Amino acid sequence: MRFFSTAAAIAAGFLTCSIAAAQDIVWTLEGLEAPESAYFDDARNILFVSNINGEPTAKDGNGYISLVSPDGQMLEAKWVTGLDAPKGLVSDGVTLYVSDIDRLVAIDIDAGKISQAWPAEGAIFLNDTALDATGRVYVSDMITDKIHVLANDDLSVLAEGSALQHPNGLNMRDGKLLVAPWGLDLQEDFTTKTGGHLITVDIHDGSVAPLGSGDPVGNLDGLEPDGKGHWIVSDWIAGAVYRIADEGTKELLLDLDMGSADLEYIPDQSLLVVPMMLNDTLVAYRLE
Repeated sequence: MRFFSTAAAIAAGFLTCSIAAAQDIVWTLEGLEAPESAYFDDARNILFVSNINGEPTAKDGNGYISLVSPDGQMLEAKWVTGLDAPKGLVSDGVTLYVSDIDRLVAIDIDAGKISQAWPAEGAIFLNDTALDATGRVYVSDMITDKIHVLANDDLSVLAEGSALQHPNGLNMRDGKLLVAPWGLDLQEDFTTKTGGHLITVDIHDGSVAPLGSGDPVGNLDGLEPDGKGHWIVSDWIAGAVYRIADEGTKELLLDLDMGSADLEYIPDQSLLVVPMMLNDTLVAYRLE
């Protein structure tokens, strides 16, 4: 699946200008290479940013992780290299976990080196990651409709099936795994006939339930809490960023270009950081 080629072909039909006023943009960092995910390490005061740098399913060894300051300065462009198409990021403070097509990769943060990797059997498009209070790591496979879990050094399937709606973004709240899905009936151009809506997955038995009304929202990607009980969610295809309440209602926060990917929100700074995957940039906005 040549996702970038397809995305470029249909981009003209979806690209829009941002409706955010210029003063809402805090900073823009250029020079990244298909940035997919941003993750803020509060203790170190840095952003980890995954760069696919090629096709998102190509095992080409071109992928890498960048280090960026919260004020938009590139600290180290290629901090860790040797990945294929790194996407979702999550950390326990010692280890950074990265999804990489069909494996979950562990990076020793202090050493700045890959320390371990676990293959995900049958995986095609591992995407976002999440971590629970017990240290278990979750990773979504958007194409195969699966969520894998790493526990006791073993990566296994927690949940699978069409109820996951091609799962993408992951996050944890109150012992539940929250999922931002891409949608139903995935097409060759990577659009869907029905947009995804937020769902929950029970981390003990893998059961799936809608969060709120279950009304379709879009081709959902990044999923972050806003610090006020709601969720900030990106729509990759439409280029939208929404605030979604637990009952399922949505509020449009930003209307961006296609390719708004796995965003990060830093509540105490009201700072939203959005990887613009097709533009090779990282853009930060102040949310009020």
